[in-house]
Amino acid sequence: MSITYIQKALLKLGFDPGPIDGIRGRLTIQAIKVFQATCGLTPDGLVGPQTSAILFDHSAPMKRKPFAIPVTIPWLETAYDLIGTQEHPGAGSNEAIIGWAESLDIIAYNDDDIPWCGLFVAHCIGCQMPEEPLPTNPLGARRWHKFGREVSPRLGAVMVFWRGSPNGWKGHVGFYWAQDNDAYHIIGGNQANSVSVTRIAKTRLLSARWPQGGLSSDNITRLAANNGRLLSSNEA
Repeated sequence: MSITYIQKALLKLGFDPGPIDGIRGRLTIQAIKVFQATCGLTPDGLVGPQTSAILFDHSAPMKRKPFAIPVTIPWLETAYDLIGTQEHPGAGSNEAIIGWAESLDIIAYNDDDIPWCGLFVAHCIGCQMPEEPLPTNPLGARRWHKFGREVSPRLGAVMVFWRGSPNGWKGHVGFYWAQDNDAYHIIGGNQANSVSVTRIAKTRLLSARWPQGGLSSDNITRLAANNGRLLSSNEA
């Protein structure tokens, strides 16, 4: 189901989601929570099976894309929409990246030359699940090793990798998008200085994590061809 479909259903039932624009913004999240509370459901802002069953008239078939990110994984939708975001070359910084830090009250982050894979993950989760506890110092990739709860690798999971040495302090973090025999395909920040999808060796995985406040995952895994692309070895 699409965000637009959810917004139209909410509006039809008298819950104002803001503009019908397909964006899961704060007004839409609030409308979902009010609807859930009205129906006696947990107001978590996520449209899972129980919320969906009440919100939609299932006698009308829903149109689906060949692949659509489930609305129960809104942080992944945000991550996908940010693909192509790049550091500012040379002097100066991309104001969007700096803005992510400002919205999270990370006042020490003022230059996109500072590694920002953890910031990217924090932004995607924080803007969609504002009540979800984030790691202390989310800029540190390995800090995400204790985020939420551990799960098996699956669509939308926060994937934490080691860099340099398994026992060192360097790391990388991003979101599961797909996998092949040898690597996970990760949507992440600071990958070739941008938000992109890159292949990272499975042997480098430390853990896969899921938000505590997230709905139970359907454990979706996606297979992809490697297309001859080299494995990533340095994401900073």
